[in-house]
Amino acid sequence: MPLSPSSRALPGPRRRTLLTSAAGTVLLVGCSGGNGDSGTTGAGPSADERARARAARDSRELAARYDAVLAAHPDLAQRLRPLRAEVAAHAKAFGAGAKDPSPTESTTAAGSAGPAAAVPADRAKALASLATAERDLADRRAKALLEVPGELARLLASVAAAGAAHTYLLTDGGK
Repeated sequence: MPLSPSSRALPGPRRRTLLTSAAGTVLLVGCSGGNGDSGTTGAGPSADERARARAARDSRELAARYDAVLAAHPDLAQRLRPLRAEVAAHAKAFGAGAKDPSPTESTTAAGSAGPAAAVPADRAKALASLATAERDLADRRAKALLEVPGELARLLASVAAAGAAHTYLLTDGGK
């Protein structure tokens, strides 16, 4: 004897509903970040956030260095402004805030105690100091790749490659 539709309808959730909600719960738990990859115990910023903040700060400091060289050697503006603009874009990509400090603001913010303060009077030496700063930062970022998760590692790799290109453009190879 076939069952009537009314006799099959049991109170409560159906098996399909339970399986769907269980699968959804597994997905949510897996994506919640609570799997230990964050590098924190919940009491402070994660390793990812610290690496992003450090990278943003490094890019802001490099932009301030560019600003100092531009202030000391205005004749280099055509050569340096595009590179400085990329460095500022890198800072934004790492989350350094929505507003890019203007060259005068970041020079003022750098003060006279930072590495941007001592710009060589010689144009070639000023370019060499920028190239060294770009190279050093690109090297540090390349080393940091091993310590950060996927998307941030890709961003660091891209910015490190840009820094290497900037180094080339700032040296005799870029003439």
